Amino acid sequence: MSEDGKRRLIVGPFNRVEGDLEVRLTIADGRVKRAEVVSTLFRGFERMLVGRKPEDALVFVPRICGICSVSQSVAAARMLAALGGITPAPNGERAINLIHAAENAADHLTHFNLFFMADFTRPAYEARAWHGEACRRFAAGGGTSVRRAIEARAELLNIMGLIAGHWPHTLAIQPGGVTKAPDGRDRVRLIAIARAFRAYVERALIGGSLDEFLALKDEAELADWRCAAGDGDLRFFLDIADDVGLAGLGRGQDLLMSAGAYPQDGTPLFRGGVLWRGMVMDFDDSGITEDVSHAYLTAAAPEHPFDGWTEPDMNSSAAYSFCKAPRLDGRPAEVGALARQVIGGQALVRAAYNAEGANVRSRVLARLVELARLCVALEQMAAALDPAAAFITHGAPVGTGRAFGACEAARGTLGHWIVVEKGVIRNYQLVAPTTWNFSPRDETGQPGPLERALEGTPIAPDEATPVAVQHIVRSYDPCMVCTVH
Repeated sequence: MSEDGKRRLIVGPFNRVEGDLEVRLTIADGRVKRAEVVSTLFRGFERMLVGRKPEDALVFVPRICGICSVSQSVAAARMLAALGGITPAPNGERAINLIHAAENAADHLTHFNLFFMADFTRPAYEARAWHGEACRRFAAGGGTSVRRAIEARAELLNIMGLIAGHWPHTLAIQPGGVTKAPDGRDRVRLIAIARAFRAYVERALIGGSLDEFLALKDEAELADWRCAAGDGDLRFFLDIADDVGLAGLGRGQDLLMSAGAYPQDGTPLFRGGVLWRGMVMDFDDSGITEDVSHAYLTAAAPEHPFDGWTEPDMNSSAAYSFCKAPRLDGRPAEVGALARQVIGGQALVRAAYNAEGANVRSRVLARLVELARLCVALEQMAAALDPAAAFITHGAPVGTGRAFGACEAARGTLGHWIVVEKGVIRNYQLVAPTTWNFSPRDETGQPGPLERALEGTPIAPDEATPVAVQHIVRSYDPCMVCTVH
């Protein structure tokens, strides 16, 4: 306990989080008064690309991350397509969407079964009636749901071998489509993989008809559905959420953002936009700036990524993280499955958000609803492939210009910006989903989304690793290796 009567607590490093994360908490009267989210690792991918040819980005950026490498490839390919004025072949766009949706679905499945639900097997919950069942299903390495999820994920990712060549770090995704043209037999296998994955999700996760679940419109219908027969992990999660009060943890930002996901012929499967004060507006990257006032980076005024730079500076007195603070029109924005489904108008998720806002329960529910929707989309995407049509359009190298490309990774909006002069990259900047959600404070003192969500969290006097903090952090599904480049 410090002289001012406040307790200081450092939580981290976190297990079951991709990359390195530390959270510094100031606690008073049993609750978090201030949180500082610390990205401890600088990697330098943006600097590696300077001086190289624009197309080299497709080799480098997938290696930023081993679990969302397709998302990095998709954002870079769209950026290069915009730079060169290339319109992807419709068949190639379908193939990219299929690869991307498969990766995002695998990420959602892994997060729920291996990363998030394992916290409910902790000794802190031994007195709860459901603790034994949580251990049976979600114990690390041996839980029944964990084993089934790993098997289903492995089968789903066979899609990568058929179209992407390998995973992670595929080179198949290009500005004009994909380099691998699946034939008729591949198409049949892709449909079969998608159908088998849907059957697993219906049986193990939903515990009933996918169509019936996706038709639910509000919490009242969800409550009736939960009372029906079925033993899926989603129902089990909702029971735990009610008992623990997850809807009261991790209240998030009022500004939600999505660039839109899986476009086909100009129409995305999940609409993009910005939700602010109940209104959905179009997504526009021109209002994005990155603030480095609290980052271990060379000081500069908040700048748009086209004009920004990423240069480490360990002497910054106000810094506590290597992460920049991205802002949209000067405000922090929450990104992720919740933002996608609320902005896209998914009825059940929108109802949950309208009732209680962004919180641990609504984020996880949105992720599982999106996983269910992706099951349907994967089968439709595979069936829409035309083996007789072209899968790629080619373009010429660009000597000078600037361009932006974005996609929706599992964790939220991912943006790539490039400036090219005399045939080489002069500047390359990335803003990843966890850069948005786990950003530090900006020059006005506004906390990042997770920092704000942690404020008010109850902490027991004897807790060194507060379980409520674990739930809030994992509800965003962080990928710290993507956060700082």
